[in-house]
Amino acid sequence: MDIDALDLSLVAIVKKKNELHKIGYQDPRYDEVEEELHDLEDALMKEHGEDMEEVIQQVHDKICPDTEVLIPIAYLAKSYVPTKDPDGSDTFDVDLKEGVPVILDEYPNQLTRMVLLPAPPRLIVQVNRAKRFLVWPE
Repeated sequence: MDIDALDLSLVAIVKKKNELHKIGYQDPRYDEVEEELHDLEDALMKEHGEDMEEVIQQVHDKICPDTEVLIPIAYLAKSYVPTKDPDGSDTFDVDLKEGVPVILDEYPNQLTRMVLLPAPPRLIVQVNRAKRFLVWPE
């Protein structure tokens, strides 16, 4: 898997999602921006879909085998928060309510969500909107 190419695709999608989130339905550009987002998502699936599906399947098998695996773009948040890594590089974060609901063996009765983030590409799990941990890459 070409992680750099995956990251470029994810960052482009995240920026477009944030743009769409900011303008709202009433903006005359909404449909155009939404179409651009779908084109970016389609390109991601074409270029990286199989590799990402394999990664997500492996994560599910390991930590949440009773939860159905969805297509990779389903694990994207609705919006992202631009932030900085400790080294000063640009990255993104998400609100603790974002992500696909999953059932973790370790937290069977708690609200848990899995979400895909860029810069660098990673999957995290958020537990009860209070705790989060990295599940990929390990």
